[in-house]
Amino acid sequence: MYFKKPYIKIFLWLLMPMFLSAVTVENGGVYPLVVKKDNIVKLNKKSIPLIKIKKRYVALIPIPYKTKRKKICVDILNSDIKKEICIDIKRKKYKKEYIKVPKSKVHPDKKAMDRIFREYKEAKNIYKTITKKQYWDKPFILPLHSKITSHYGNARIFNHTLKSFHTGTDFRAKIGTPIKAINNGVVVIAKDRYYAGGSVVIDHGKGLYSCYYHLSKISVKKGQRVKQGDILGLSGKSGRVNAPHLHFTIELYNLAVNPLEFIKKINSLFKPR
Repeated sequence: MYFKKPYIKIFLWLLMPMFLSAVTVENGGVYPLVVKKDNIVKLNKKSIPLIKIKKRYVALIPIPYKTKRKKICVDILNSDIKKEICIDIKRKKYKKEYIKVPKSKVHPDKKAMDRIFREYKEAKNIYKTITKKQYWDKPFILPLHSKITSHYGNARIFNHTLKSFHTGTDFRAKIGTPIKAINNGVVVIAKDRYYAGGSVVIDHGKGLYSCYYHLSKISVKKGQRVKQGDILGLSGKSGRVNAPHLHFTIELYNLAVNPLEFIKKINSLFKPR
């Protein structure tokens, strides 16, 4: 049977979901969906920006930590063709952590609550911003190499009160340890905050942000361009903590995802196929 080239292209496009139907990602994880340059990817009717990694184009699909859904479906549009790719969600059993901190860090007074609200609103407005430019083009590094003292996703119980889940990864770091930028970007937060203490947040472009908390010293300024490996500041014990460490978070489209898993998956795309 004879097929013209356009028909072969459409046939292959229709077959594409068959090869992706078995994808499973844990809540809090990310699925890097490799697509074509001219594809439009939509999640919950919102367009997902395409990241360029070498010669490939990738849509990063975040799986919300608190989602109760069993799957998330993504629309891929190619001219007049629309296909749906679904990702199965696996509920991971995260641990509980019991942490003792000063009472004011669990039950803040009104003045502190006003400050917390302002800082929360400022951060959320930043994380919702999707910068068109992609500032990085190489694999990510870790902000430091040290023992992990608390993993992403653990339930945080402060003074016997369940307050949150752990939105990042904690690295053991004595006060004064240099903290590095994990990749190129622009500093969008560089100041002391009530819960996070000395904080630096970098916009890497395309809706991706990295966050570094509890610093004793901040060495960069808001609006400053930084390169991978630049020293952002020194680790400390500021904010809501019970020991010196670095809290490291990745925010993707206003969702905190597993930072170590994110780096592992992105860096794997730089390896030869």
